[in-house]
Amino acid sequence: MRTYDNPVISGFHPDPSICRVGDDYYLVCSSFEYFPGLPLFHSKDLVHWEQIGNVLDRPGQLPLPLPGAKASGGLYAPTIRHHDGRYWVINTNIDGGGNFIVSAERPEGPWTDPVWIDLTGIDPDLAWEEDGTCWCAFSGPEGGINMARIDPARGEVLEKPFATWSGSGLKYPEAPHLYRIRDWWYLLIAEGGTERGHSVSVARSRSPRGPWEGAPANPLLSHSGTARPIQNTGHADLVEAPDGSWWMVLLGVRPRGFTPDVHVLGRETFLTPVEWDRDGWPAVAPVPVTHAAPGGAWHPLTAPPSRDDFDGPALAPHWISPFARREGSWSLAERPGWLRLGATGPTLDRPGYTFVGRRQQHHDCRVTALIDPGTGRGGLCVRLDEAHHYEVEAGDGEVRVVARIGPLRQTVARRPVPAGPLRLTVTIRTSDLVPASAELTDGGTTGPDTIAFWLDDPDAPDTRPLAELDGRYLSTEVACGFTGRVIGMYATEGTVAFDWFEYAPTPSV
Repeated sequence: MRTYDNPVISGFHPDPSICRVGDDYYLVCSSFEYFPGLPLFHSKDLVHWEQIGNVLDRPGQLPLPLPGAKASGGLYAPTIRHHDGRYWVINTNIDGGGNFIVSAERPEGPWTDPVWIDLTGIDPDLAWEEDGTCWCAFSGPEGGINMARIDPARGEVLEKPFATWSGSGLKYPEAPHLYRIRDWWYLLIAEGGTERGHSVSVARSRSPRGPWEGAPANPLLSHSGTARPIQNTGHADLVEAPDGSWWMVLLGVRPRGFTPDVHVLGRETFLTPVEWDRDGWPAVAPVPVTHAAPGGAWHPLTAPPSRDDFDGPALAPHWISPFARREGSWSLAERPGWLRLGATGPTLDRPGYTFVGRRQQHHDCRVTALIDPGTGRGGLCVRLDEAHHYEVEAGDGEVRVVARIGPLRQTVARRPVPAGPLRLTVTIRTSDLVPASAELTDGGTTGPDTIAFWLDDPDAPDTRPLAELDGRYLSTEVACGFTGRVIGMYATEGTVAFDWFEYAPTPSV
């Protein structure tokens, strides 16, 4: 029996929503403050996913920077559906504008400009009746799930919202998805908060208007209070495979370190099978780390390249930037074969800086880049938000390592270097746990990993890192919020050029 490993999409890819068209699956995730927005994936087997673009990839689709954007703000919880020959994505911009819909004839796009909807709430969903009636379920401002009848093409609310179901009694009922399956309408929601109590619950009715009957076994899925390596399981969507089997995609995290455990990669996308009991209720086993694969064959797809030499005409879709990618702040043409970044802000501590990065997708990994700082200043940054980031940067004739942890900012290492291109490296490795009674005077850590910063080749004889920093301070439990680590290139003074950037997983220690 073929097996697959969870997560099926690693790194900061939360709130997955999925649809199937023929033998093809399409999946979108939240992107929060990052642009381009709403990463879009394709798969033939639910296991191997390839990012084929971003739903919101043009500045004209949303005002940029995102209005009032802040870390963990921006674009929340999209839903993707296929109806009447078109692909539809409904989404919330929590920082300005509210709920909107975009559509496309092909999943690769182009996607339309947003059609805004006068509905107050988050996590909107789309479902159609056989006569074409379109329902939008969403998490209402007063709590609980609301329903409204809408015209998705024009963004009109045809029937004002009404309350429908509030879940099984856990906090924050949200993330509704509505389905017609055989003779029932099912309403799948998340509740319990998106932390360790995150859960999936379900109700059913003969009509999308209700009344709704909650499943007797709710919550349908939760890892709360267990020792399972996957936690925070929730915000799920269902899909039926061509062979009639049912599957659930959902978010979860993989915490590390000494109690209370922290997660650093963000909320990731997991896959788990769904069965139907004799009473017509879905049943979901705990989310497996490894499980038998759906379908009878593998369909391997191309993973994001581990190295980018910046030889193409455009940035690959996995490259993202906080809040905006300002015109003139980057170029692949001004110095062919190099990515040129022009500073738009003097510090990484406040929005407005120039940064191009990719999600950290492995607990143990290495990032290396060849940088020519010229007369500017920039380097590599491991970012969670403006108040939590580490960087190794070149400029003013030296390389230095800087740590920003909450209100504290400190240069922890520096070394003079000659002018010209430099090789900078960041290594991230998981740490052995230190018992609670241990004295930490030897530099040990109870954190999830150690982040080290290097000049030149870390594998060269007698080479030592410029600095090693505890990774727990770049975790969600410390920084708070909804995102995971992003590692990338930046400029905070003048113009800085990068010849290549390489990201590679490394064996665990």
